[in-house]
Amino acid sequence: MRMRVGGFRRLRVRGPRTVRWRLTLLYSSLFVVAGALLLAFTYLLYAHDGSGQVVGTVEGPRSVSGVPGTDPAPTLTAVVAAVREDQRHQLLVKACVALAVMALASLALGWLMAGRVLSPLRTMTASARRISADNLHERLAVPGPDDELKAMADTFDAVLARLEGAFEAQKQFVANASHELRTPLTLQQAVVDVTLADPDASAQVLRDALARVRAAGQEQERLIEALLTLARSQQGAGEREFVDLAAVVRDRLPEADSVDGGPRVEARLESAPVLGDPQLIERLVVNLTDNAARHNLPAGEESWVSVWTGLDALGRSGLRIENSGPVIPADQVAGLFEPFRRLGAERIGRRDGLGLGMSVVAAVVAAHGGRVWARTRPAGGLVVEVSLPRYAARPSPAGVAPPRAHVV
Repeated sequence: MRMRVGGFRRLRVRGPRTVRWRLTLLYSSLFVVAGALLLAFTYLLYAHDGSGQVVGTVEGPRSVSGVPGTDPAPTLTAVVAAVREDQRHQLLVKACVALAVMALASLALGWLMAGRVLSPLRTMTASARRISADNLHERLAVPGPDDELKAMADTFDAVLARLEGAFEAQKQFVANASHELRTPLTLQQAVVDVTLADPDASAQVLRDALARVRAAGQEQERLIEALLTLARSQQGAGEREFVDLAAVVRDRLPEADSVDGGPRVEARLESAPVLGDPQLIERLVVNLTDNAARHNLPAGEESWVSVWTGLDALGRSGLRIENSGPVIPADQVAGLFEPFRRLGAERIGRRDGLGLGMSVVAAVVAAHGGRVWARTRPAGGLVVEVSLPRYAARPSPAGVAPPRAHVV
């Protein structure tokens, strides 16, 4: 019994599952409704039209004695009314038959028209089914006028372009991460093999080898921690709290001042309240300050770092870090926010940092709904600006519940 009820329910909810059938029924329904209204209007006009009625009457026969006959003849008005009633009935019957015939014809015409309208969609569906991760370079490329269907196809092509870029970036990221992780392992293996190959290695040589292996392991650990931070930042901010960018930067300035002999630090810190993840905000500040101090002029030259926090012209909380340093080509600035992207020779010679600092910064800013951009200085160095939604507390009268925070 339960199965029968379930089957009955399935039969009840089941209907035309294709867009073509739904469009066909829609076209036919509109035609039937419009035809019924037209026939009803015509019938009412005919029924209330009294121009053909005859007003005269025919008197019945009289008897010889002058007394009126007992069965007078029907009047001409009654005859005309009966004829019109019969005509109205025939008109109604014929109109209903014609409407039924045209309703069937409208189904056939609606089916043909719906198929013609949906033909580009079937072509796009067939093309989309052929596209997979291996041929994301293909596009629908629907020709024709700029109508809704072409706009949808162009939007789908744009989505495919973004997906292709994301897949390529992911492949490049995996390849770069594999290379970065393999380098310390290769170094460790080489140090161990060279040390073991020397049977007369002294204790000092062994200690030096262990120190180099330990340093390579620490580099791996820092890289893995940076990768985990990047993954966490890309997942979005977690528990959000009140964070003042000025306080976070103030705590990190001495650390930036002690790198490589210490560039001169100029700070103008005004309150910049932010509602965000404290750990991610701190990582953002640390990466920017460390990069500004590390990628600077060599020791012995006049190097400096300028830091500003406060509210920008739009009322958003802002952080701007500017530093001296070598001249950076303008066309390489956008690539600084890509993972494992370094200026100059990559992965050879001296490597400063892990190549993930700016990528983490961009991910943290995106997780908090902000913006980050960088520009070069003609004299050398870089300017990085961060804009985040401002945290503001709504004032409340005394004795009322604590104010709620809102993001501006």
